[in-house]
Amino acid sequence: MVLPSLASKLPDVGTSIFSVMSQLATECGAINLAQGFPDYDPPQVLTDALARHAQTPGHHQYAPMPGLPRLRALISEKTALTYGVSAPNPDTEITVTSGATEALYAVLAAVVRPGDEVIVLEPAYDLYGPAIRLQGGVPVYVPLALPDFLPDWERVAAAISPRTRLIMVNSPHNPSGAVLTDDDLNALADLLAPTEAFVLSDEVYEHMVFDGQQHRSVLQHPELAARGFVLSSFGKTYHATGWKVGYCIAPPLLTAEVRRVHQFLTFAVSTPTQHALADVLANADHYQSLPGFYQQKRDLFGELMRATRFELLPSPGSYFQLARYQAIAPNEDDVTFARRLTQEAGVAVVPMSAFYHDGTDHGLVRFCFAKKDETLRAAAERLRNL
Repeated sequence: MVLPSLASKLPDVGTSIFSVMSQLATECGAINLAQGFPDYDPPQVLTDALARHAQTPGHHQYAPMPGLPRLRALISEKTALTYGVSAPNPDTEITVTSGATEALYAVLAAVVRPGDEVIVLEPAYDLYGPAIRLQGGVPVYVPLALPDFLPDWERVAAAISPRTRLIMVNSPHNPSGAVLTDDDLNALADLLAPTEAFVLSDEVYEHMVFDGQQHRSVLQHPELAARGFVLSSFGKTYHATGWKVGYCIAPPLLTAEVRRVHQFLTFAVSTPTQHALADVLANADHYQSLPGFYQQKRDLFGELMRATRFELLPSPGSYFQLARYQAIAPNEDDVTFARRLTQEAGVAVVPMSAFYHDGTDHGLVRFCFAKKDETLRAAAERLRNL
């Protein structure tokens, strides 16, 4: 018998660094500040709603493919309230997805054809490049400038070619926490005006912007919104990453293409979960309180880390904190340092090189401060003892 052979479509891709570091943290009994998820539960009102709908007859079958109408209507209202824009049409412009990850993949599958180029600003979430390549697309990487990690729009302009199909932006930015401004969106719109390229805007940390700044969404820029796919995440907003519920907002013609893929990729998202989210979404108190909630954690972590030899970079958004470690291990690469920190100090982090397609090493590691205060205090105590 001859067994079939299988040539990998992603032969250079292994297990995600986030899974690797989390597994190492478990093996070592380390405090996990590596993977980006909270160690506290969603609001009680939300988990109560989920329990209620799990007991409701009829709430265990497929939801409509685009998402529950009631949830999409509330997403529309929330979007208009948050960004001061015309409410997107729930029927033709909003699609509920299995997390923002599925939304991102569905957009790329709908838009990118073999040979198309997609501009990716690095460092970037490690999903971007492989998802582009799986569509036959070509990632074109443009580095963000340290230390603020904001785009150099001249370099972006130089990367645009007749084959550019899409540009991906992420604000607040993972892993750096950088936040795009109105000037950045205007510059992006000017660059794309003479092209037929689309924009995919990953805005899953939209409610985590600090120090009095405001998140600027692509939805607020009419020229970008007309060619844009904007992604958001209930998992990030409601401390429920394991629920895997997100959504995509795009103009009707673009939404129709996303749904063509979504219906054969996931089809529908968990029905009781959507009902529970709809129950709480009408109350804006939770997501409007998030900037203050996470700024307190960022500031606490920053204050605790003053007693260590890490050098923290600014973090104007997201729930991530970058840090230099040269005062501790000046000659060590970031992967080796991250592993040793987990094994010897008992605190897991992510090496920054994981966010670069070529493993660029700037001597930085990423901490996640979406943790209970006692977790942050315990981690800082261990780091002080290095």
